[in-house]
Amino acid sequence: MRFLVVALVAIGIAASSSMARADKRVAFVVGNGAYRNVATLPNPPADAGAMAATLRNVGFDVVEGVNLTRDAMTEKLLDFGQRAQGADIALFYYAGHGIAINGVNYLLPVDADIKSEMDVKLGAAINVDVSLDQTMADAKVKLVFLDACRDNPFTARIRSASTRSVNVQAGLAEMKSGEGTLIAFATGPGQTALDGDAGRNSPFTRALIAHISEPGVEIQQAMTEVRAQVSEETKKAQLPWGHTNLIGSVYLNAAAMPLTNTVGVAPAGPALAMAPRSGNADVELEFWRSVRDSNKPEELNAYLNSYPNGQFRSLAQARLAAVENGGPKDKDKDMTRNLTAVDPATFTEEANQVTEDRIGLDRGQRRDVQRRLTGLGFDNKVTGKFDDETRSVIRRWQAARGYPASGYLNQLQHKALLSEMVANLQSGAAEEPESRASRHHGGGGSGRRYYRSTGGGGGGGGGGGFPLFGGMMGGLFGRH
Repeated sequence: MRFLVVALVAIGIAASSSMARADKRVAFVVGNGAYRNVATLPNPPADAGAMAATLRNVGFDVVEGVNLTRDAMTEKLLDFGQRAQGADIALFYYAGHGIAINGVNYLLPVDADIKSEMDVKLGAAINVDVSLDQTMADAKVKLVFLDACRDNPFTARIRSASTRSVNVQAGLAEMKSGEGTLIAFATGPGQTALDGDAGRNSPFTRALIAHISEPGVEIQQAMTEVRAQVSEETKKAQLPWGHTNLIGSVYLNAAAMPLTNTVGVAPAGPALAMAPRSGNADVELEFWRSVRDSNKPEELNAYLNSYPNGQFRSLAQARLAAVENGGPKDKDKDMTRNLTAVDPATFTEEANQVTEDRIGLDRGQRRDVQRRLTGLGFDNKVTGKFDDETRSVIRRWQAARGYPASGYLNQLQHKALLSEMVANLQSGAAEEPESRASRHHGGGGSGRRYYRSTGGGGGGGGGGGFPLFGGMMGGLFGRH
């Protein structure tokens, strides 16, 4: 019976989410770094992976590729063009080498061996204007992001081989956007952008994934934030440039968006924004669910870049460390998957001071609650007193788990909290001196503890105390 109730709830949420994502969103995401004839670029593949994860999280059908040859890029473009027909939003993202010759921009596949202007024009490179025109012309809104302004080693070759005057720019050439289009470059026309430290995203892509899917933030406002972040990170050495001809407000994530003059809100307009279930905490939770079991560092980094102070930061960092050290061990999998199912009534039964009093928590059990919340990423001081700070932390935990958020506990919620495996109780719980001196070692509530000393890789994470529900939701909304 419980399984049936949970299944019906999941189906209901899936149906409402499908309606919220009724708009058609398609993205082309490619990162080329393993060049065969010049030095490799370390970050574009990771940039593309992080961008793809970010876009999937807000409802995009992503055509993705890394380190593509010319033939493979052409094949991906054909696929993207077919899927983008009639799209409400078509998004084009490329990271890697690009080049501008006589004002025309080209993207370079990894097998490019360019010695002259003729090589480019005979097809060794991908013409940006032609590609966009052939793949995105039919879309209502077109978003183009080019992180391809890096210092290009092919530039000197072409200049030295040319027997006539040819304008080969250091970066990409200026592009003008048509109606319903936004174009953004990592830096200004003719300028070169930074690739960033090896193993991290480039400054431009890092800022993009942090801002373009922020809840309730319109895309042009997001790009203002992107420019500010890149300028600050690079100490004003790099300033993204763009050109826009959008005719309405476009939201990739519609939480708390205004209800006037907004593309996707007007009854006759396309639905260009996804409405998450409730608030920023749920948006972050869905993102975490979509990547928590991933073995791809770029997807975990996408979460960390989007939520640098997120609820599941320590879990993401632990998962990332495990992946980079050769993959998660069996016990790491247990930490995120081997959890106890929660009574479905936990998601509907309200909690207040009366229901909490009925649990009869003594001082030691209250400290146990505070330590568990801290181990799950909801930091608070372990005092044994449920003050305003602790009430706020409990509310955040309740909201993240989908329980009625009151700041007070009931028996079902307390039981659910005890069922969650958490990180080592010493891994960040800031205890008051008096609390440490008088701490009881008896378990709170059930008398059982699930603390594990795994370096912060606790399993509450996205699945929290409801792995059955979380697993179904992950299958419906997330890509594992």
